[in-house]
Amino acid sequence: MQFLLAFIVAAPLLGAVAALLPAPPGLKGSGPDQAVLRHGVTVTGAVLLAAILLAAGFDHGHPSKMQATTDISWIPALDVRIHLGTDGISLPLLVLTALLTFLCALHSYFKLPAGPSPKAFVALLLVLESGTLATFAVLDLMLFFLAFEMVLIPMYFLIARWGGAQRQAAAWKFILYTLLGSVIMLLGLLLVGLKSGTFDMVALATDNGRGLTASTQVIAVLAIGIGLAVKTPMWPLHSWLPDAHTAAPTVGSVLLAGVLLKMGTYGFVRILLPVAPDGMHTFAPYLAAFAVVGIIYGSLACLALVRPGSKGDLKRLIAYSSVGHMGFVLLGIASMTPTGVNGALFANIAHGLITGLLFFLVGAVKDRYGTADLDTLSGATGAALYGRAPRLGGLLAFAAVASLGLPGLAGFWGEMLALFGSFDPADGLSRPAFLTFMSIAAFGTLLTAAYMLMVVRRVCMGEKRAEPQLADVRAYEFAAWTPLVALTVLAGLWPAVLLGLTDPAVQKLLAGGKS
Repeated sequence: MQFLLAFIVAAPLLGAVAALLPAPPGLKGSGPDQAVLRHGVTVTGAVLLAAILLAAGFDHGHPSKMQATTDISWIPALDVRIHLGTDGISLPLLVLTALLTFLCALHSYFKLPAGPSPKAFVALLLVLESGTLATFAVLDLMLFFLAFEMVLIPMYFLIARWGGAQRQAAAWKFILYTLLGSVIMLLGLLLVGLKSGTFDMVALATDNGRGLTASTQVIAVLAIGIGLAVKTPMWPLHSWLPDAHTAAPTVGSVLLAGVLLKMGTYGFVRILLPVAPDGMHTFAPYLAAFAVVGIIYGSLACLALVRPGSKGDLKRLIAYSSVGHMGFVLLGIASMTPTGVNGALFANIAHGLITGLLFFLVGAVKDRYGTADLDTLSGATGAALYGRAPRLGGLLAFAAVASLGLPGLAGFWGEMLALFGSFDPADGLSRPAFLTFMSIAAFGTLLTAAYMLMVVRRVCMGEKRAEPQLADVRAYEFAAWTPLVALTVLAGLWPAVLLGLTDPAVQKLLAGGKS
């Protein structure tokens, strides 16, 4: 188990180095470009297999226990250690990251985005995977920061070199926002480590803030929270996200929405809730307020984009929907209850599956029509995907209703549990305030249903015009999308698969390291 977790983190990084080397003569296939793309599929496939084996070997009877741990001294002067481990909170995120990266590598093998060298593309994809997996696996604050930062450069180049229109501006906006937030976060992490005398996240969680004064906790939550909120993204620190998604290639959008946004919310759960509970208690009402504003703002932005005549971009609309969905995650965390935090973790996974699928589908629609502009797609009567490419239209409708939180699909449970957590927040938090937040968020679910159904109406329905039939779902697209559809249904019908992992770990986390 130790080897598996270390392999999961290190293998993509080693694979990125190997991708830049010349391919062995017997593995070149039809050319060096095909060889390096095959290399990307092979490495990400091996990492996914290792993640599945790790999940299979995980002690599901004790999900609150940190397992597959490695603890090696790295910088003795600062007591920084190479400390890895996984529990019921991080394991689902590790598997989700490995799955989405493999599906992106598979998709790119058949449909590489236009841009420079495929070698650089595969190497950047693997470095991105290594950084995200490390973020969910490390148990040292300094290593967490390094892993958190490691993903910025590959995502910047994926947007700037393989993106669409306005890609340079979008990439710069992404890197500047996230770097500024990260600098402030580093100050907070250093404050916690120096004041408590350790950077070990397990020891800090067990101490449960007892080694930090109330004022130190407040400053730490403010500093670390800003950095995490930028990555989440929380309103009003979200404005980099729509531009980045609109400009990014399809696989960049899938990984940005499906994995990178989860790094911010994971930091709230793994670091701030257990390490600075008093500071979180102080800021919880403000976090909840920003969360519900984000829910309503994201939904209203989507309604404005989907309105006929607005020239709304479908990728931009899905990006704004992520602002709303991540608002539910933040609301669940702000309740500081097991119910709310479990809902936040469930919504994290559901959003990764559903929004990853949506960006794959929108990329396919753009590939076939040559545009993602809703007015151009729908024309006078609708794009009529049901008639022109029925399987593609059916999958888009499925992803849309999953995103709006239809009961029986994965999107429902996270939002419902986040609302339940707000209905009865932690002791000391204002229940009338959180009931107000809950009501506003519940109204946001109605707005989400409205814009998603309008998307289905404008893109999938309409009269079948005398235009050539579109290519329906191709074999490689079917292979890349089927796991996301199946897991969305499985998590919706059997939520205990995830909640059975997260709940004991969350209970222990909120109890100060005591089971």
